[in-house]
Amino acid sequence: MARLAALGVLALLTAAAAHGTRHDTEDSVDFVPVATMDVDAVVGRRATLPCDIEPHTHDDRVYMVLWFRHAGGKPLYSFDVRGRSFSKALHWSDPLAFGRRAHFATLATPSALTVDAVQLDDEGVYRCRVDFKNSPTRNFQIRLNVVVPPHQLLLYDAAGRDVAGVIGPLEEGGNFTLLCELRGGRPQPTLSWLINNTPLEDHTILKNDGKVIISRILISHVDRSWLNTSVRCQATNTQLLSPHERTARVEMNLKPTSVQIVEKPGQLPANVEITLVCVAHGSRPPATITWYRENRRYTRGKHSEFTNDTSSVSKLVMLPQPEDSGAIIRCRADNPVLRVALEDSFRMSVVYKPVLTMSLGSTLNPNDIKEGDDVYFECNIRANPKEHRIMWFHNDQQVSQNMSSGVFISTKSLVLQRVGRRDGGLYACRAANAIGEATSQPVFLRVQYAPVCAQPSPQVVGARLDEALRVRCAVSADPADVTFVWQFNNSGESFQVSPARYVSAGGTTSELRYRAASERDYGALLCRATNVVGAQDRPCVLQVVPAARPSPPRNCTARLAASLAASLAVRCEAGYDGGLEQHFTLETDDGVLLGNTTAGPDHVVWFNVSYPELAGGGGVRLAVTARNTKGGSEPVLLRDVGLKDAAKHIEDTRLGRFPAPAAIAVLAALLTAVAAITAVVLRRRHEARSSSKRPSQSVVQVDAHGRRFLIAYPAPDKQETKPDILNPKNEGDPPRVVLESSDNKTYVIREPRPTHTPDEDMMPQR
Repeated sequence: MARLAALGVLALLTAAAAHGTRHDTEDSVDFVPVATMDVDAVVGRRATLPCDIEPHTHDDRVYMVLWFRHAGGKPLYSFDVRGRSFSKALHWSDPLAFGRRAHFATLATPSALTVDAVQLDDEGVYRCRVDFKNSPTRNFQIRLNVVVPPHQLLLYDAAGRDVAGVIGPLEEGGNFTLLCELRGGRPQPTLSWLINNTPLEDHTILKNDGKVIISRILISHVDRSWLNTSVRCQATNTQLLSPHERTARVEMNLKPTSVQIVEKPGQLPANVEITLVCVAHGSRPPATITWYRENRRYTRGKHSEFTNDTSSVSKLVMLPQPEDSGAIIRCRADNPVLRVALEDSFRMSVVYKPVLTMSLGSTLNPNDIKEGDDVYFECNIRANPKEHRIMWFHNDQQVSQNMSSGVFISTKSLVLQRVGRRDGGLYACRAANAIGEATSQPVFLRVQYAPVCAQPSPQVVGARLDEALRVRCAVSADPADVTFVWQFNNSGESFQVSPARYVSAGGTTSELRYRAASERDYGALLCRATNVVGAQDRPCVLQVVPAARPSPPRNCTARLAASLAASLAVRCEAGYDGGLEQHFTLETDDGVLLGNTTAGPDHVVWFNVSYPELAGGGGVRLAVTARNTKGGSEPVLLRDVGLKDAAKHIEDTRLGRFPAPAAIAVLAALLTAVAAITAVVLRRRHEARSSSKRPSQSVVQVDAHGRRFLIAYPAPDKQETKPDILNPKNEGDPPRVVLESSDNKTYVIREPRPTHTPDEDMMPQR
């Protein structure tokens, strides 16, 4: 292409030179106007003015080349070859014209005068004259045009803000306006717009005053395809330079096009971890994904999110709960700039074993339920799948329907009619479905009741004469804020004890100071308590009896250890303690003490002893005896202990260790004693009827189990005083003659007469 251009220039120069003629005189050459060739050069850059110096014939040669400006006669540049070789030609440049900026290049085709750092003053018409040895002189005329490029090009929006390489961000479906402003340039440049290198014809020139050009484009309804589009404004006034341009890229905010929960689950097992994935596409900037349960943001699970230019992926690791069943899980994708969102959702179906909530009936006050009231419980059940069995429990014991007892069970309710204190405690309901079984939290039922005895009644208290005791009466009551009243019954009278003689020993316990000064002070102490529910229906009975020897233990057994014959375990049940603290001894028939112990809380006596003689195989006889300060009980005999078969040995209370003659003698003595006691009793009865002035006496009979008591006092003399623990009886008080114990046995107590004067130290202070 460069060679063709050079040939074209050469042709123009040849045609122009054809009009010139050579003059005989070197100093004076007639100039005949020739065709003018235009050459453009950019200010500050290099200009090339062509001049063909090639001779037409081979025998001819160039002598001199002269450059003139316009029609001036004085050259401003010369190239002189006369009298020297071509390579040693003389170059001269007028220092007032081009000076050192100009140089005639002969190696180019055609030859040309190059001018560096072209200035505006360099613009004009130049003539090149070529003198040959033989050929006529040639003249070439060149017009040098100096081009000034535009010095400023601006690209801004309708508000006058420089777009700085980025247009927007634009909203999808919106409009935008751009203006391109050009300043300077010679000749005047032209403006053009390109969209992705495609010319845009639809633009408007708002101003063109020769110095400033302003062009505008208006784009309406921008769609998603405009994202990252290149918009250019170009200005050009010469082919020598690349167009002057400003380029901007279109940035856009885009709405999300889709959001989807991938692989929506069918049924979700409760408390089993599951991962949900939500994918959103098309949003710019990338969508922010948020999970919701119903209309509240879901924050229980673990969230993770991944994004790229226009896609977002969110993972939710969750642990479904029974309360989530039926709830809607939503995945929401929000464009954080446009405030536009899309969402996808599904309804959870969580399968779980029953979830139960137990409650007392809503119409009941849990702090105001008394014996005899009707109560009911409600069991609220949530289960998926539906429950198929419901059960009720009271203190971990299943409750069954019993209409005669006032227990009614409906589908989800338990009704108890006429509740008693035994109905108090913890109630719960239990339900089962195909997934499993569950029990509700327990609900405590408080049944308030009037006081009742905390221990079996009557109780036996053994007392020695003049022994100071503190007798305790314990009741069970709800509320536990109780007040006590004490009474004393002897064989014929009933008296109320002064409140000064007893004190509260802690809530539901009262302690009475007591001392039996004579036989008249043995009898029944009655303790009765009252709370806000009511008074105690049956009093607690403490039978004060003279202290006696304890009863023999019962049901004694001996067993040898299976692995070690010399180890022996003896078990007995404690009998009546005679009203005093008792202990138990284990002895051999020859009086060797093997063990000494007391009864446990369950009234069971244990001996665990090591007795090497048992390993010999011979039978050993052992005796278990109960003892208190009054003496020892009849021994309980264990015979032939130590047999090789390690058999169980049962007690023998028939004095089995004595020889037969001795046993007969003992039996005869016992029969004699019984006859004597019978005679004494009959005689005392007769004496009581005949004379009331004889001193009173007591007969106490207690069985071995301590459960049956018969107290008989003869009618006292009218001069005798009341027992020591009592205040004087009011004249209007009716006598209490009947006492019924908790084991439904009736004790008949006759009205007594005063027998002695109470001790002053045990009387209440007046």
